[in-house]
Amino acid sequence: MPPVLARSAGVSVALALGAALVPAHAAQPVVVAVDGTLCDLTKTLAAGAASVTCLIPPGGDPHSYRLKPSDRSQLAKSDLVLHIGFGLTPSAQKLKTPGTVVAVGEVALPSYRGSDPHVWHDPANSAAMVRVISRALSPVLPSSDRAGLQQRTARAVAVFDALQRWEAKQFKALPAQQRVLVTDHKTYSHLADRFGLVEISMLDSHTTGGVLRPSSLQTITQEVKSSGAKTIFSPSATPNKTLKRISKNTGLPIATTPLYGEGIAAGRNAVSTATLNVCTIVNGQGGSCDKAGASALNSQWSSIR
Repeated sequence: MPPVLARSAGVSVALALGAALVPAHAAQPVVVAVDGTLCDLTKTLAAGAASVTCLIPPGGDPHSYRLKPSDRSQLAKSDLVLHIGFGLTPSAQKLKTPGTVVAVGEVALPSYRGSDPHVWHDPANSAAMVRVISRALSPVLPSSDRAGLQQRTARAVAVFDALQRWEAKQFKALPAQQRVLVTDHKTYSHLADRFGLVEISMLDSHTTGGVLRPSSLQTITQEVKSSGAKTIFSPSATPNKTLKRISKNTGLPIATTPLYGEGIAAGRNAVSTATLNVCTIVNGQGGSCDKAGASALNSQWSSIR
């Protein structure tokens, strides 16, 4: 699927001339980011130079999200709309807006042909998305903020570069046989590929329509028991009956802290959610996460203005 990149006539002219376009209908340009991860990246880069709205709240499911009347109203006056692409949010495929629409993940990873749209779990992909967002913001922000945008972009990329080094160190400290991530659905393939983890997405691999048959349970049990996994990771603080059934059959506990695979956690940002996920995985697999390093990264991200 090609990147979604539609431009209104006014925005196209502005891009062609290399000039800033400040819409007459608002004191600030209006930017809409469909999901929470992009919203946090965009708010950090735009700072106070744009009005940024996030459609999907923390904890929301981008796969099943449906646009509300208030969303459509916001889209109708937007100058820029950002979404991940790769089919993460089907409702984002046919947005009605006068502004530019950018599938940020697709632009950042033009060669990716896999089936996992959760690309931001690899910090290198997040850094690439920061650059894409920055380029998309530049024509719509006031010209007086261009230098500030470039400074924030450089700082944001530096934080994700540091996050990648920190995550690599956390996973490398685990014994090789414990670098295993057992979840229900395929959500962390980009993280697994970057850091050499074995991802076992149980329900995607061994069920049809999410139905766990006795034969599927037996197959999952054998695979998980032989994998080196110590913990089953849930996408919810209240694990569903299927995960509880698998936990009972395998003898493995379900992590008390869920993994946030679909966006940012409530009260957190893109970086603090990433460090929380990594610490949950590392601690669950018998390691010890560097919380001080995580806190330092979170502070660096929050300080970008």
